[in-house]
Amino acid sequence: MRTHYCGQLDASLCDQIVTLAGWAHRRRDHGGVIFIDLRDREGLAQIVCDPDRPDMFKIAESVRNEFCLKITGKVRMRPEGTRNPNLASGDIEVLCHAIEVLNPSVTPPFQLDDEHLTENVRLTHRVIDLRRPQMQKNLLLRYKVARAFRRFLDEHGFIDVETPMLTKSTPEGARDYLVPSRVHPGQFFALPQSPQLFKQLLMVAGFDRYYQIVKCFRDEDLRADRQPEFTQVDIETSFMDEDEITALIEELIRYVFKDAIGVDLPSPFPRMTYAEAMRRFGSDKPDLRVTLELTEITDLVTDVAFKVFSGPAQSGGRVAALRVPGGASLSRGEIDEYTKFVGIYGAKGLAYIKVNDVTQPNETGLQSPIVKNLSEAALKGILARTGAQSGDLIFFGADKAKVVNDALGALRVKLGHEKGYVNGQAWAPLWVVDFPMFEYDEEEKRWTACHHPFTSPKDEHIQFLQSDPGKCLAKAYDLALNGWEIGGGSVRIHRPDVQEAVFQALNIGPEEQQAKFGFLLDALKYGAPPHGGLAFGLDRIVTMMAGAESIRDVIAFPKTQRAQCLLTDAPSAVDEKQLRELHIRLRQKLETTVTVQP
Repeated sequence: MRTHYCGQLDASLCDQIVTLAGWAHRRRDHGGVIFIDLRDREGLAQIVCDPDRPDMFKIAESVRNEFCLKITGKVRMRPEGTRNPNLASGDIEVLCHAIEVLNPSVTPPFQLDDEHLTENVRLTHRVIDLRRPQMQKNLLLRYKVARAFRRFLDEHGFIDVETPMLTKSTPEGARDYLVPSRVHPGQFFALPQSPQLFKQLLMVAGFDRYYQIVKCFRDEDLRADRQPEFTQVDIETSFMDEDEITALIEELIRYVFKDAIGVDLPSPFPRMTYAEAMRRFGSDKPDLRVTLELTEITDLVTDVAFKVFSGPAQSGGRVAALRVPGGASLSRGEIDEYTKFVGIYGAKGLAYIKVNDVTQPNETGLQSPIVKNLSEAALKGILARTGAQSGDLIFFGADKAKVVNDALGALRVKLGHEKGYVNGQAWAPLWVVDFPMFEYDEEEKRWTACHHPFTSPKDEHIQFLQSDPGKCLAKAYDLALNGWEIGGGSVRIHRPDVQEAVFQALNIGPEEQQAKFGFLLDALKYGAPPHGGLAFGLDRIVTMMAGAESIRDVIAFPKTQRAQCLLTDAPSAVDEKQLRELHIRLRQKLETTVTVQP
């Protein structure tokens, strides 16, 4: 029905007859001449309708916003002074010869150029929201990113293999979405949190290099920027070690950024151990654009009178400092706001010292309620270790290590971007490696897997699996970019004896191993090759590239923070017949009737 997209028109088509199809973005009547901005996914084109063709002009007069139109006309240059450099087609216009209303439109719920829409309104009317140029641009970018991933992987010998959507529940990670089986009463499938086990089985089966752009599902508690269903680029390969895998993946992500948005990422990416990242930045996905760093001072305050510091220092916690160059100029109101901010992460407060004169490590040169409770030796040590200068401010965190890392790590990023403590880089990738294999769950009194239970320990750390799991480091690696984790993976366990030992360290006994993972343990016995891989979060990568505020802005039909689809009103109730077929009975709420006496 069309010869061109609107956004493809330019001066090279001058004097040619074209046919366009799209939506009326805007209609303007200028003294008998009607202008229609016609919109399609590629952009806008200005249509000029003059009264010399009465039949056509009468139809043009009836057009309203969002009418679906087919227009044929002649391309001509716009008059001098009316050209629009902000449009791809801004040098030309189309003199309308014929116009057909393919479908009229009721008045849309909002104007497409309204910048003050609430997210609920946008998601309820998502079809109209997706017509907005920015949303069309975002989804076209998403397509280009996915295409770039496919191109690279196809050209490097990877095979696209689909894995099941209905699979077995293995509740070791996040909560599964369960699907009841009609033909097996009382039994359930689970929607996959990732294709992890199936891609490992494909390696055992000899496919060598696998990838898939795949939907995954996690029934997580409410999080600001998470989706119950999300898309990941899933990759697995055999006969490659940790360094070889990360080198290939690094080449892949550089290709994707160059192909999709023309960005040259640095080569090679810097590498940092998990321990160093936590010590310096309080995060395993540090934003390296921010120049502020944490300083460890636990050993300096073990014996000070200030119990807020000495308490955690003596009980296995962490005390860390965050030096803010020139930060003594921060107002008390700003400090109070930062104190409220770290409270989000569990911090009970935010101690600070303003360094008025670094040569006077006492109450004369240092301004703070806590100075009098710190020894001069401790103060000298803090000033020396942080490198503080006159005019600086030092914030402190003292608590369990996780609280200190979360609070000061987030404060570091917030301060850095708000106050300009950044290095000017647009993109700062980082490999974080040598993750702990396990972390201890205080509530359940057992070890849990930091990544997942199929991650291989370092060869030299296998000996610690039974004697001291806390010492084990994993062959795991995450790729961070600008403070976001965009991909994570590991070398997997390919020996059944090591996999069983890891299960034992996780307090998963032989019977439970067979019940949950017997198919994997059996497969590993058949000459499983060394293998490993990584998964990228496609939604997150596109969000960063687009500069969008939320991953919901780069997903066609996302859920809300409460895991609801406002467009289709899902989830929703189902009728009793469906429930009976699935052998499900719902708990009925007791309805209490309250009688009001006259």
